Amino acid sequence: MTPAPASVKLPHARPVRLGPVSWLLRLRPAVLCLVLLAAVAALMALNTRLGDIPMTVPQVLRAVTGDGPDHFVVMELRLPRALTGALVGAALALAGAITQAISRNPLASPDILGVTTGASVTVVAVIVAAGSTAGGPSGALSALGIPLAALAGGLLGALAVYLLAWRNGLDGYRLVLVGVGVTVVFGNVKYWLLTIGDVNDSSRAMVWISGSLNGRGWEHVHPVALALAVLVPVTLLGTRLLDVLRFGDDTVTALGVRMNLARGLLVLAAVLLAAVATASAGPVTFVALAAPQIALRLAGTAQPPLLVSALTGAALTAAADLVARTVFSPVELPVGVVTAVLGAPYLIYLLVRVRREARS
Repeated sequence: MTPAPASVKLPHARPVRLGPVSWLLRLRPAVLCLVLLAAVAALMALNTRLGDIPMTVPQVLRAVTGDGPDHFVVMELRLPRALTGALVGAALALAGAITQAISRNPLASPDILGVTTGASVTVVAVIVAAGSTAGGPSGALSALGIPLAALAGGLLGALAVYLLAWRNGLDGYRLVLVGVGVTVVFGNVKYWLLTIGDVNDSSRAMVWISGSLNGRGWEHVHPVALALAVLVPVTLLGTRLLDVLRFGDDTVTALGVRMNLARGLLVLAAVLLAAVATASAGPVTFVALAAPQIALRLAGTAQPPLLVSALTGAALTAAADLVARTVFSPVELPVGVVTAVLGAPYLIYLLVRVRREARS
């Protein structure tokens, strides 16, 4: 790709300088961020207002600001769930945007990095082992042990993929291929554990594997919020590296970029985001795959924009949770089931599109 001459101004973009730091502000993604923020706020307000006990907006505001009769329902049941869903969606989408940019593959997502399946295997193993030794998982295990097991399993699964994919460097396509193979192996181990476990324990594990926001409290909000607060600025600082990594390895090396170090740090950020999100809500599928591609088409950029992707993921997860809670009421579906139903057709579309582009 030939770069534009220096005299040509990029459309709908303005340079912004803050002391020694400068960056290019693209107006379309900036406007999209504001629109998506408003959409996320509206969806969270609906999630907080609707339910078995429907409320008006003034009732919700009084419950948030005071100690009215609805304070417990809003502040302890609905608001933490809505916040967890939005934050988890943002973390997964941001991890997906990084993964797709590094691998240069629109079908890549943190799922193929071993995070999701690694977390699933460890959670199922912990639930089955606890059920066989203590007569069933305890409340302390469900509140603390399962998130910690998911976090540890996600990190170990990603480490296994990373080590197996390393061959004098980290290649994006090899990372995807190794990730697919490891995902299949971990998936079979997960189903074997479900088979040998007690029926009750396996049913509890299946609820978590489906990706559920049911029963989420402030203890699930804080880890994801902290991870985003730390890693979003880090990934934004790496935006220029992601732009450079779009080109071939020889070009990247010629530009003086330490390619393996840059890829490794960005992959680590994506793994941490996906692992914390999975530990908080279980494996919510297809958000990390679809949100960056939707954001790319909305923003009209060369690769998934990070902030727009994160806000798109937050909106998708909040909307899926609203559907899961209200459409089939009084039955509540796991949010992962809704995202899978919505995301599967989009995956088919991406497969067809990639195949057509390969032929042309």
